[in-house]
Amino acid sequence: MSPNTGDLEARPPIIHCMIAGGFGGTTGDMLMHSLDTVKTRQQGDPHMPPKYTSLGSSYYTIWRQEGIRRGLYGGWLPAMMGSFPGTVLFFGTYEWSKRRMLDYGVQSHVAYLTAGFLGDFAASIVYVPSEVLKTRLQLQGRFNNPHFKSGYNYRGTLDAARTIIRTEGFGELFSGFKATLYRDLPFSALQFMFYEQFQSWAHEYKQSRDIGVRLELLTGACGGGLAGVLTCPLDVVKTRLQTQVDPIPVLGKSKDRLAAKTMPGLKDTTTKQSQTSPPLKQQNRPISTSSPSTHTPRPGAIPLDEDSILKGLRLIYKTEGVGGWFRGVGPRFVWTSVQSSCMLFLYQSILRKLEVWLPMERSDISG
Repeated sequence: MSPNTGDLEARPPIIHCMIAGGFGGTTGDMLMHSLDTVKTRQQGDPHMPPKYTSLGSSYYTIWRQEGIRRGLYGGWLPAMMGSFPGTVLFFGTYEWSKRRMLDYGVQSHVAYLTAGFLGDFAASIVYVPSEVLKTRLQLQGRFNNPHFKSGYNYRGTLDAARTIIRTEGFGELFSGFKATLYRDLPFSALQFMFYEQFQSWAHEYKQSRDIGVRLELLTGACGGGLAGVLTCPLDVVKTRLQTQVDPIPVLGKSKDRLAAKTMPGLKDTTTKQSQTSPPLKQQNRPISTSSPSTHTPRPGAIPLDEDSILKGLRLIYKTEGVGGWFRGVGPRFVWTSVQSSCMLFLYQSILRKLEVWLPMERSDISG
């Protein structure tokens, strides 16, 4: 299929789209995982001044100090476990809803945007928990990491899941769920709207169903890269919400989420201590919301409130400026453009192979 080629070709079976999307998406994610790790380290760096700044130096520093498997590819297992079923659900939902809307005469750009929203929403139940595990393990690096103190120290994926559920509750696996949807729904919608349009132009330019490898890669890269840059501020909020460790509640704070996560037996004592002395140094979040180029955050800086994405954006802008919104935009642009290019190129290639290996009746575009 080319989701955007209109009357140039018939529609492949949705099951083919799901299989091709699953393998294409997972392969693209794994190829670009190291850059995603660099982006996560930049956005969640607790050090003042930040240890990780430019893309090249950050990549080299992590590789030299921590290696590939536990450093650049930390968190690869939960990433893969969430990527395949997530992309299968995404492409199945995207194709089904897009075709229905086009058949009912919905304007094409609206259909692509809406289908992207619906597809990502369907996939979110799978990839959000894996995203929480992935981002924490990426930020942590290897167990007992001497080169970077993230606030986490899990032995592996299973230990991370068990520890989070035991100490923070099962709901913490969906930490930042709203922020993730705020980021990924617009990203997927914009990505596929841009991709469909760029593909349409490419087909018009070539006057053929086959636009060639270069244009296949270019259209995917442009769609993903442009959407990645536009949604970077939402990605910053999402990353900080999923990696911040909430401090022990102190007097005057009414946030139920913080109180609920306080360890049994510590709530009353720490609250009393807060009236007379500074709070205990337990689980102070390594993510600062103040400008990395001006001053060090005051002790006990308030973490982002996951109940309000807009409040998080305003807080980051107030304390860090526009630069805070676009921390990690370089790695994000490279990651989204290359990952999108690889995924969509593989998607189209696998679809063509499936058409030969598993021939099935293709539905007519007008049906």
